Amino acid sequence: MKQIGLWFAMALLAVSCNDWLDVRPGTESKEEEQFSSVQGFYDALTGCYMALADQNVYGERLTMSDVEALACLWEVTESENTRMMECYELTNRNYTSDKARAAIKKIYAGLYNVIAQASMIIKYADEQGGVFTDETVRSMIQGEAYAMRAYCQLDVLRLFGQMPQGAGRQVELPYSATTSIDETPAYYGFDGYVKKLEEDLTAAEKLLKGNDPVFEHSFADLNGKVELNSEYQLYRQFRLNYWAVRALHARMALYLGRTDEALAIARELIGATGADGQPVMTMSGREDFKAGYRLCPSECLFCLSKYNVKTYSSEFLGGGGLKQYNGTVHLAISGGRYQALFEGENTASHTRYLACWNGNGVQDMYGYPYIPLMKYWYDEEVQDQTLRFQLIPMLRMSEVYLIAMEASADIEEVNDWYREYMIQHEVPDAVDFASVDEARQWIMDEYRREFFAEGQMFYTYKRRNAAQMLWGKGPVGEETYLLPLPETEYNPNNLQN
Repeated sequence: MKQIGLWFAMALLAVSCNDWLDVRPGTESKEEEQFSSVQGFYDALTGCYMALADQNVYGERLTMSDVEALACLWEVTESENTRMMECYELTNRNYTSDKARAAIKKIYAGLYNVIAQASMIIKYADEQGGVFTDETVRSMIQGEAYAMRAYCQLDVLRLFGQMPQGAGRQVELPYSATTSIDETPAYYGFDGYVKKLEEDLTAAEKLLKGNDPVFEHSFADLNGKVELNSEYQLYRQFRLNYWAVRALHARMALYLGRTDEALAIARELIGATGADGQPVMTMSGREDFKAGYRLCPSECLFCLSKYNVKTYSSEFLGGGGLKQYNGTVHLAISGGRYQALFEGENTASHTRYLACWNGNGVQDMYGYPYIPLMKYWYDEEVQDQTLRFQLIPMLRMSEVYLIAMEASADIEEVNDWYREYMIQHEVPDAVDFASVDEARQWIMDEYRREFFAEGQMFYTYKRRNAAQMLWGKGPVGEETYLLPLPETEYNPNNLQN
């Protein structure tokens, strides 16, 4: 069996919620049994979200560690620690080293694990949809599954796909709707892959529109303040709700260079109002940081619940608990990088500068200062840990505003959004940009500041075709931006050595 087939076998054998994917060849009846009730679908989708939050996927590698190492954000050294060496090799673009190959393989397998699970939900929502007495519920569950598949497949494209500008090496990638270990997913060129991605996003939007509780209730009310027929319909910020899918669509459009499309969706999200006439979602930095919420939970259009995020992130990020920096086991940045990160910003009041990092720093064994990230750190005494601290941001309104600013050619419009954006960072006296080009350069730097350890900078560099990465060693090109697919028996791109 081809290696990719083995990954699908792993996906189908994965233990998630209720061991629901304990499926082996010849056990289709067990699958049918799983999806013989609405609760079975709920359990299956919950299992998908758990798989998304796995440390090999968005629980760590695609947010805090590996993908940020690809963007050269962490200061890393050679080490006997496996995780640190994986980051070291990725930072130094040694993609063919054993450690880098192992990291890439885990990410790729983790993404396709989620994709396979989502595809199974989509399939059975069609084949056994009769178990639903409420079509709204079926549409919501299937819509989320389509959105989840699209979310993961977009990042497969952003990691392994060719440059979005269209020039250079052409790459074929698998866009999978496969649910069987005996099926090899179809490979597509760039245009065909994007078409499949758009089809999934469109399907998700159509299924969720009008059926998602976010059309009748605010996100705040859905966080346990209202009673609905099912608890599953609550806490929509922790699910791929309709507005999150629209934000994902805007992210994709900007990555593909479709600025008009990205701008239209961003404007829609910024101006959207709910049933109560209030904005569906606003940026929340000002109020969240005053309350001690460093991850901006009140502006998350989509985030993942992760009860132990502080425990495992503390092992390598340190946060507020790091007493001495050790580059062989910790990820941090030097004092010089900390200052360079916020160069040109008003650091006297900037919330991210003051609250997201341990500005006092810690020292290594030689007395050299390092600055640990504190985003995922919190005191044990805080209230609302589950809703406010134990989470992984996936789509935030701050990104929507940056998309709008980057996609617009109207400098007055850009500056209006910029002033609103900076007020949420406690910088009310920000000076307007003189030109759109100046704004776009600032936006490049702002992605680095705003989404540090949330996994967006590598993709920003790639879609901009940046010739240099801050803190990177030398110029970069497509050989840096195209990760090699893990070794398989079938590889149409011949990227491996």
